[in-house]
Amino acid sequence: MALLTMSQKEIDRYGIITKLIAQELHGTKAAHLLNLSVRHVRRLKARVRTGGARSLIHTRRGQPSNRCLPEKERDKIERLLRERYPDFGPTLACEKLRERHGIMRDPKTIRALMRVLGLWQSRPRRCAAPRHWRQRREHPGELVQFDGSYECWFEDRGPRMCLLAAIDDATGKILHARFAPHEGVFPVFGFWKSYLERYGKPRAIYLDKFSTYKQNRPAGEEDGELKTQFQRACRELGMEPIFANSPQAKGRVERLFKTLQDRLIKELRLQHIATPERANAFLTETFIPDFNRRFSVPPVRSLDLHRALRAEERQHLDAIFSRQETRTVRNDYTVSFKNAWYQLVPTPRVMVRPKERVRIEEWLDGTVHLRIRQSYLRFTKLPDRPKRAVERLWVLAKPPEQPKTHTPWKPPADHPWRAAHAPKTYLTAENELWKCARRDVLRAA
Repeated sequence: MALLTMSQKEIDRYGIITKLIAQELHGTKAAHLLNLSVRHVRRLKARVRTGGARSLIHTRRGQPSNRCLPEKERDKIERLLRERYPDFGPTLACEKLRERHGIMRDPKTIRALMRVLGLWQSRPRRCAAPRHWRQRREHPGELVQFDGSYECWFEDRGPRMCLLAAIDDATGKILHARFAPHEGVFPVFGFWKSYLERYGKPRAIYLDKFSTYKQNRPAGEEDGELKTQFQRACRELGMEPIFANSPQAKGRVERLFKTLQDRLIKELRLQHIATPERANAFLTETFIPDFNRRFSVPPVRSLDLHRALRAEERQHLDAIFSRQETRTVRNDYTVSFKNAWYQLVPTPRVMVRPKERVRIEEWLDGTVHLRIRQSYLRFTKLPDRPKRAVERLWVLAKPPEQPKTHTPWKPPADHPWRAAHAPKTYLTAENELWKCARRDVLRAA
């Protein structure tokens, strides 16, 4: 007699059906116990009468599922995952298989294959700590979060770069992103100049307390007038900088960089991009539109609060986004800046006097401009530091001095100091005579 392998569910069904056949139960009660319809219970009863207990066993047991991947397609997916996408996540790998190879499979299926291949390991779920979520702003352009992230974006194909990015708080859209060598004044100014030319001025900018954006020294915190170049530019344009006290406060841009450090690095690798110029073009033309289509959300209010640049602001945008310092005009009408000297020349309708303060602007293109009372001055760059005229005349008129030699004084041979044993009475008698003479003078007076 052959042994049958049955599940506990099938054994329970067989027991109820046999009692139904023996008329110990009626059909309605059997259907209620098995949680089946009366019609299906009749079918099972007919099967057991003709085929016995074997008829309750599923006919597909031990055979591959009708929904399983074909062997040929499975081998192709496994080969692609090993060769091209070994460090990709299941969702991103599923997207690339669909876009680049035409393989339409669910991310869960790809995740199961990656777990079998050892390319993915499920992370244990952590008990999330209670958080106080800040509601998104209602309007686009009402608040823009901005930050920079240093990373090996080109892996071993290029230098380590800093990615500057701005994300809208209301929609989660990447408004602008740009690769820069560092997060200094000029790269940040170049970023925001192109941003304003494209979108206009946002109401507020949410950023951290990096030294480019905020004066962190004790003197700067006490004196509100000591502002950074970025704070000055924001004040001239009417944008409010908001400084976060923790990374979690501007968590939207922090999570953006976490996503980009996974997706963008792999996209640049697939596109064989190794230079900042090509990477910036890829961001603008391809990556950012696709990212916004996938992950952005509709705002609560559709009104965009970006403000257009005024004609005066657009005209002086290069001056606003420049490194500015103040210098004093010397008596010879020269000023110094970064170890270079500039000679002022007459400028029409502008009067400049010595000891006046002029503003020096270093623009993004590297040129230097001098301004006083909203007027730009004419000047020439000197090859060397100017010398004082008085010093030159003094050097020509005065002959060179000969070095002086000092000869120490030596007492003569008959000097009392040279006497080996000078009599004490000599000095004593002289002192007594001097005292008596001084006493007589005082009495006569």
